[in-house]
Amino acid sequence: MSRLLLVASLLATLTSSCTPAADQNHITIRFHYSHFEPDFITVPAGVPVTIALRNDDPIDHEWIIGSSAVHDIHRHGSEAVHNELPTEVSVPALSTRVTTVTFDAHGDLAYTCHLPGHEEYGMTGVLRAR
Repeated sequence: MSRLLLVASLLATLTSSCTPAADQNHITIRFHYSHFEPDFITVPAGVPVTIALRNDDPIDHEWIIGSSAVHDIHRHGSEAVHNELPTEVSVPALSTRVTTVTFDAHGDLAYTCHLPGHEEYGMTGVLRAR
């Protein structure tokens, strides 16, 4: 009987230790009421991370991630649509876009929707690569 408990315990430990890594490589960020959910995520540095950007709002949003210099450019930029870079994605109302990004450096990066008024309303988040 104790052998069965030992095997069950080992299986539970192996399963739980594998789950976080898989979850960190595949993230979903929901856009809801002009906020990001979650607004803080942690991903592994140096490996591709697939991010599903799910816009549940009836209005368009965008997901821009980068340094403060990147965000300064977008606060004053005039690009209406972003679909060329994996770190700059436009997400139409009630749709999902998927992007894959490798965050090479360890540290925090902000993600923001720079459509008029959205950042001021609180549509920001932080991604931590480690």
